[in-house]
Parts: sequence; C-alpha cells; structure tokens
Amino acid sequence: MASTDGRRRAAVLGSPIAHSLSPVLHRAAYAELGLNGWSYDRFEIDEEGLPAFMEGLDSTWAGLSLTMPLKRAVISLLDSVSATASSVEAVNTVVLTADGRRVGDNTDIPGMIAALRERGVEKTESAAVLGAGATASSALAALSEICTGPVTAYVRSRERGQEMRGWGERLGVDVRISDWAEAEQALRAPLVVATTPAGATDALADAVPDRPGTLFDVLYEPWPTGLATAWAAREGAVIGGLDLLVHQAVLQVEQMTGRAPAPLAAMRRAGEAALAAR
Repeated sequence: MASTDGRRRAAVLGSPIAHSLSPVLHRAAYAELGLNGWSYDRFEIDEEGLPAFMEGLDSTWAGLSLTMPLKRAVISLLDSVSATASSVEAVNTVVLTADGRRVGDNTDIPGMIAALRERGVEKTESAAVLGAGATASSALAALSEICTGPVTAYVRSRERGQEMRGWGERLGVDVRISDWAEAEQALRAPLVVATTPAGATDALADAVPDRPGTLFDVLYEPWPTGLATAWAAREGAVIGGLDLLVHQAVLQVEQMTGRAPAPLAAMRRAGEAALAAR
C-alpha cells in the first residue's frame, strides 16, 4: 500500500500516561494501512501544561487522543466540539484539520455502542451502572441509544448520585440511584456496565447469578477482573475494556487519517499481544 506524502504526527496526552495502550493500537493501524509517514507517541501532560502543548502544534500534527485529566480541560482550547462530546462535556479526540482548526469529539460513546453490538447487544430493556465517574457519564450516553427502560446507578455518595441523575436528565435516560451497599442487586440486570477502578467490584464476584446477562467491564488491566471471571464461569457474556479501547481507537484512526475502515482485527491483536507481554 502506498505511504502518505510527508510526515504526520499524532499522540495520546494525559497524566499518568505510561500505561496507555493507544500507541500500540494506532501504530498497528498505521502499519496495516501502509501509512509509513505517520507516527504516534505519548506525552505526560497535565491540565496546567495542556495550553502550551496545544499552542506548539504545527501543520505536521493530524490529531490527539486525550485521557484523564484532560477530557474536559481541552474543550476551551478547541474551535468546535461535536454534539456527542458536548453531551457529556468530555473530549477524547482532537482532529487538526488542513485549514488549522481544532475539532473535538468523543469516540468513547460510539465505541461502547460498537463493542456492545459486536457481542450482539443491540437493545436492552434495562441496565445497571456500577460507579459514577467520568466513564459512567459516557456509559449513560451510550445507554441512551440502546436502553429502552430505566438505568440504575450504584454509587458511593449522595453527591455522585445527584450528578448521575443530572446526566440522565440531560441525556434523556431514566436514571435511578441506589447505594453501593446494594450493588449485588445490579448483577441481575440484563446489562451491567462496571466503570469502577481496579478491585472495586471484586467483592461482588460471589454474587453473580446462575444465569447472568451481559457484563461490560471497562477495565483492561488487570484483566480479567474477579467479577469478569465469575461472570464468564456462569456462562454470561463478557465485554472487556480492551474491546472499548479498540473500538474507540478505530474511530480515532478513521477521523485522524481519513482512511476507513480502520483495521479493527489488527489493532485488537496488537493490544492483546501488548497486554500479554506486561
């Protein structure tokens, strides 16, 4: 396949960033697509350092991937933001256009939907969300597209519960709040989305029902989680964080390079190999 004319750059920014698999996934896509002039790096950047970094971007830059804590901080530095990103006030993708504009988008949300559809989950009558952080708001946005009934969020604080209810009102989702102490009840939902940090759901593993529905656990390291292991042992469908990471990265590659479809299978193989080597 022909290479691009000239050098093009992209990178992932965040803090901490050393663990990011994004370089592995994007570089695998470039290799598969024959984009020999393209590079993809990682930079340790916090909110204070972001404006200067953005100011220093030249015409060789095609795009940026953003992780915490930059997804909201970048918005004020952009020329435009997609409706998807605006819906959750979080940008994880910046495309630098030929005319110098900086366009923000959120590929986490359609990435979640694509990962679910890949496993046959097109619609669900109800769902449960474990946690109430930034990823939980993206999960609500994804569920607004596929869930026809209520979504119950299991949270540790009243403040987080209010935030989730507010996101639900904004996104048109019927969000109901339950205390984390009742989280075992979540496992009976046809679709459970776990958005919590490593170890947070381990205590729930023994409560997985005999015939579970689908678990979407957004972690990819460590993997599998205790909950995912118990879920699979009871023959429930499990979608992992690598599935989400790959699907959102596919959309980023397509936006940044203008080439579609991005090589999903090659990117997933590269991600699996990188995780196995850690």
